[in-house]
Amino acid sequence: MTTTPDTAREERFRELYTAHFDALLAYAIRRTRHPDDAADLVAETFLVAWRRWDAIPSGDESRLWLYGVARHVRSNAERSGRRRERLGERLRQQLSETSDAHPSDDVAEHSAVRTALQRLGAADRELLMLSAWEELEPREIARVLEISPSAVRTRLSRARRRLRDALGDDRPEPGRVMSVRTMLSPEEGR
Repeated sequence: MTTTPDTAREERFRELYTAHFDALLAYAIRRTRHPDDAADLVAETFLVAWRRWDAIPSGDESRLWLYGVARHVRSNAERSGRRRERLGERLRQQLSETSDAHPSDDVAEHSAVRTALQRLGAADRELLMLSAWEELEPREIARVLEISPSAVRTRLSRARRRLRDALGDDRPEPGRVMSVRTMLSPEEGR
């Protein structure tokens, strides 16, 4: 049986993996808080090794090279984590400011609408949210959902009816929370 360059590379990669996995995992465990994070670090390190196969030195130098890659992977993950935390904090702040701006009597109304939305199917819920919360027009929703604008208008009308039925007697005043634009925009025409 002849070996192709790809199978030879795979075999050499398996050898590298087998030779250095335990050492790399121990390295990762000592530098992360959770075993899952250590496993992710090792997996990402070997992914980089696969992608940069020609850059890996031979012999014992390969282990040191893998440690260097793992160090960079960990550093990148920590930076990403800090960015996510900062973004999360900014979003929490914005949500706090937004919720402070709404009068408390709207809370019950919003809660009733959210509860009614949860009773609907996923397709109806997505249509209504894209229309009311994202303030998209039917032609824009059509692009997002990859359907025709006329299908959006039809489905939106049915979804609004199902939402009204789900709200029952707790229905908010017309035109407030459920204000959903279904009129054609000049770009859509008829």
